[in-house]
Amino acid sequence: MPPQTLELPVPTWQQSVGKYLKILRVSLIERLTYRADFFVSTFLRFLPLLTTFLLWEAVFASSGAKEISGFSHDQMLAYLLLVQISRMFSSMPGLASGISRDIRDGNLKKYLLQPIDMIAYLISYRGAHKIAYIATSAAPYGILFFFFRDKFNVMPDLTTWAAYLASLLMGFMVGFFFEAAVGMAGFWLLEVTSLLYIIHTLNFIISGHMFPLDLLNPALAGFLKLLPFQYLAYFPAMIFLGKIQGQELANGLAVEFAWAFGLFLTSRYLYRVGLRRYSAYGG
Repeated sequence: MPPQTLELPVPTWQQSVGKYLKILRVSLIERLTYRADFFVSTFLRFLPLLTTFLLWEAVFASSGAKEISGFSHDQMLAYLLLVQISRMFSSMPGLASGISRDIRDGNLKKYLLQPIDMIAYLISYRGAHKIAYIATSAAPYGILFFFFRDKFNVMPDLTTWAAYLASLLMGFMVGFFFEAAVGMAGFWLLEVTSLLYIIHTLNFIISGHMFPLDLLNPALAGFLKLLPFQYLAYFPAMIFLGKIQGQELANGLAVEFAWAFGLFLTSRYLYRVGLRRYSAYGG
């Protein structure tokens, strides 16, 4: 009698998607348990913003100029407010360090022993974090924007709103997959803390979080705009302010999508190659 083989059922794509939607829901419930922590962290985020406002007040007052690199005083303050929204979507604190720590400590094996893909799990988990953070910080940010409403001279039309929302959502993808790709360095490096510090410091500056990239030398600004980092802060804010329109806007969104997809492929490739080196020590 020929030996019989046991065939395990292959999950459908609906079952796979449903699994990660459940992870998203459970993670969201977990995050909303600590609503007070979100409110406190949101309040503390306003303090550096206040310092930046005071800095640019002093810059405009000392220069006596009405515009600096095409930004009026009101536009500069509006830009600084808008990059807070951009970073709300794109920043991924602790993602790269968490991946590298799981690799180093051997905790990565929990994803290998269970029918859960690490990257898909983490994007569900981070998505829940973002939803909870945006929901709990909507009120204080709404009050802040209302207080500074006179800094926004022209409100965007529906097309600009749609492009702005698309840039924020793709900014989330760019930020996530970039951090995931950096975290995969843990497969090759025992300690990545110094590397992550350098990357995050540069990221904070060249993404346009501190100031618009237009203030830099035109050649340097042009080079930085070729990189994916502008989509983490600068690009969405410029869309809202109406400084990127028409064909330039369409091209920018297409390039942002290309970067998001390219970083997705990069993170998947590094994960697959890194698993060949993984020994599951520790944990």
